[in-house]
Amino acid sequence: MRKFIPIILLSLLIVQAQTKRDPRVVGMAGTYTTIADGIFSVGYNPGIIGLQQDRPFMMQLAQIDFGLLGNFFSIQNVAQYSGDTLDTVEKDALFDQLEASDGLGFFIDTHMPIPVLNISKGNLAFTSNNIILQNYRLPLGLLELIFYGNAQKPDIDLEINYEIVGINEFGFSFGLPFKTMSFGVTLKYLQGLFYLGIDEDSSFASLKTDDLGIYGSGKYIIRQGVGGSGFGLDIGVVSRPINGWTFGASMINLAGTIQWNKGGSSNESASLNPFTKYFYPFAFGDDTLDLDESILYTFNIDTIRMDKLNNDSLFTNKTTFFVDTLANGKRPVFTTRYPATFRLGASKKVDDFLFASDLVAGFENRYYARQKWKWSIATEWTGISTLPMRIGYAWGGGDLKELALGFGIHKGPIIFDFGFAFRNGLWLHTMKGFNLSTGITVTSFKSRKPKKAEDGPIPVPN
Repeated sequence: MRKFIPIILLSLLIVQAQTKRDPRVVGMAGTYTTIADGIFSVGYNPGIIGLQQDRPFMMQLAQIDFGLLGNFFSIQNVAQYSGDTLDTVEKDALFDQLEASDGLGFFIDTHMPIPVLNISKGNLAFTSNNIILQNYRLPLGLLELIFYGNAQKPDIDLEINYEIVGINEFGFSFGLPFKTMSFGVTLKYLQGLFYLGIDEDSSFASLKTDDLGIYGSGKYIIRQGVGGSGFGLDIGVVSRPINGWTFGASMINLAGTIQWNKGGSSNESASLNPFTKYFYPFAFGDDTLDLDESILYTFNIDTIRMDKLNNDSLFTNKTTFFVDTLANGKRPVFTTRYPATFRLGASKKVDDFLFASDLVAGFENRYYARQKWKWSIATEWTGISTLPMRIGYAWGGGDLKELALGFGIHKGPIIFDFGFAFRNGLWLHTMKGFNLSTGITVTSFKSRKPKKAEDGPIPVPN
């Protein structure tokens, strides 16, 4: 069993991320539903925008955000599981951990807000974000075969999940303040740049082990999408402070889909993200896909038993590049879902400390969303107004832990923030992934701090 560890280490990553991030939220472990500021409330709770009508503008100049999350690979696990054969207890514990994370997977995401095109003023905001998502997942059936052999499950599902997608997300947000709360909406246009993924409806793979021997077959259709479009919707609500407490809730990507191959061209796949060139145009082996091509990969495992071991064709496979067009010569249009998340949060200001806590849940296991509750708690210290310090902790079930740290340097109109999070572990030797984010934002020389109670009550809108 130990000899398989180096092979599967490269694939043991699974994600619970967010379509929009910034250094402050990374440093607070995602706790943002009631405390996000200006443009950074978009993607978390657009209702907050409505309470900032008296605050100066905010513009994001540049940001780099990179995320990676795993459920196994860490320095500690490599040391623990490398060596002799695993015993039954060790195998059971490891398999249970991977099963809770829905199998073996790999996910990387990069976020690059388009410079200058992220701005907020009063209760309005316009945002733009360039996103590249990569998602790979090995089947749980393959794990069962590696860990336990074929005794427990003779019919093994080998279907693999594989997706790479590039998106430009443009959002217009507005908030409607009321006497006790604020309601906000974000309308999104989703520009699909490129997509490559396994068509789950047309693909299958299985391995069977019975009295006749070991045999199986599989077919994977990997489709390419160039040029897509769609729309999304966020809604949120947040209360005005009540004895220092603030409460809020939001639904992110309540509706969001992207339709691909609707007249797309290679020019549409150019984006401001420098990482794009590493993915598009797509390469498979030594070949590069043309715009109208997809990939068909098939394999066949003949009956493996003692009397056939001298055959040369027990395992055969074939990769075919084919022109993926319909009878009218057009590319087949297909749709990908932009997963929705629900957020519920509360926060309280106590002297120089801001305490906040969130509950977040997804509705499907896709990209950044997970069908599990995630709880987080964080605090921000502003005793030195020009040097805020942050720390956060999150737990999401299935051994999904996160410890986050961050700070900011705020001098005049310049806002510099940095955030780093240890994902699925609480330190260097236990983390199985990380988030790294840094960025620069500008505002006016006028302070963005809210009015204090002694300055008088906040005016009630007509």
